[in-house]
Amino acid sequence: MGQTNFSVGLDIGTTKIVALVGQKNEYNKVEILGLGKSKSLGVHRGVVNNITQTIQSIQQAVEDANSNSGSQISDVVVGIAGQHIRSIQHSDYITRENPESVIDEGDIQRLIQQVYKLVMLPGEEIIHVLPQEYKVDGQGEIKEPIGMHGGRLEANFHVVVGQVSSIKNIGRCIKSAGLTMAKITLEPLASSEAVLSFEEKEAGVALIDIGGGTTDLAIFKDGIIRHTAVIPFGGNVITEDIKEGCSIIEKQAELLKIKFGSAWPGENRDTEIVSIPGLQGRDPKEISLKTLSKIINARVVEIIEQAFLEIKNYGHNDQKKKLIAGIVLTGGGSQLKHLKQLVEYITGMDTRVGYPSEHLAGNTQEAVSSPLYATSVGLLMNALEEVSINTKTEETAEEDLTQFENEREVGDDVSQQRKSILDRFGEKLKEFLDNA
Repeated sequence: MGQTNFSVGLDIGTTKIVALVGQKNEYNKVEILGLGKSKSLGVHRGVVNNITQTIQSIQQAVEDANSNSGSQISDVVVGIAGQHIRSIQHSDYITRENPESVIDEGDIQRLIQQVYKLVMLPGEEIIHVLPQEYKVDGQGEIKEPIGMHGGRLEANFHVVVGQVSSIKNIGRCIKSAGLTMAKITLEPLASSEAVLSFEEKEAGVALIDIGGGTTDLAIFKDGIIRHTAVIPFGGNVITEDIKEGCSIIEKQAELLKIKFGSAWPGENRDTEIVSIPGLQGRDPKEISLKTLSKIINARVVEIIEQAFLEIKNYGHNDQKKKLIAGIVLTGGGSQLKHLKQLVEYITGMDTRVGYPSEHLAGNTQEAVSSPLYATSVGLLMNALEEVSINTKTEETAEEDLTQFENEREVGDDVSQQRKSILDRFGEKLKEFLDNA
């Protein structure tokens, strides 16, 4: 990455585009230097459908972040979502040339690179290859094979696949906005970085990130990602339903949802009514809050049931696969009143709302600590992680170079000695031949 002191996470969502600039402080917490946000135009259900509008929205968000942070953004880590994303389970192995030597990082990278060569359906490409468990010479359930002896290294992988065209369109938008894409990350993975604790991932947890256009799901167990899915509904569909059901414009529907919306109809009395100004001097509209929550509830139930179906598909009912930590809700849609109770009622699982505040420095403005920005914070953490890996690699490379140069100097001395012996031998041979 071009910058060493700060990194940028760029979340291209259906409702908003967020650019988040930050760095690590001395306590290893993420310090937010600047936040840029713009209305997302040209993105539908997590997929770019208007390049020009998306470029403009990205530029606006980046400009805001630049002026807030006082830095110049060039490299970004981008999130990808959309209903074209699917995940598959795959196992692969490599045979090591030298079984006597211990397994190192290079062997694991070789195995991962091999998975990347998998033949996909036309128009698809692999986004992530995530190792789950390893086997060494047939011995299974190994989490960390580095340092072990063995000739055959095998692993089960969680492979995330997406459409080439969607990935290229995102790449084109970023390039046209004058930025460089350092890395692309699946959005539910980024959100999980920001809101899930290590203990939850160990115990087993399902993260449901309710965005504007899509609802992303990521399931962890024993600290390993087990299942990912993208459900093609989100908060925008709820707004659309309110708009249709109450015959009002979208802006009013969105405000109604945020201010008075509830996922539980039983909470509102029949007498509770909200008045909405009429268009162009028409009479105001009266809407019962009970009717409003019934509209919201119908759609939210559908979204949650879809997510719960994915949890069942993963095998949640199996004793070994049980998700002890239950469900964590995040994203803008998780702020809907009484949603936690409804999710608990439908799934029968413990539920909490996830905030990204755990990894943020203490002086962070309150807005960023909201579930709205969970994916953005996760992408920024990913970008910072990338920087620290690159820095470490550079340091190791420098050390290796110094070592190599030292060895070369020693080698030069030895070769000098060899040369002089050879020269002497050559002279003796020449003398002998001359005399003969």
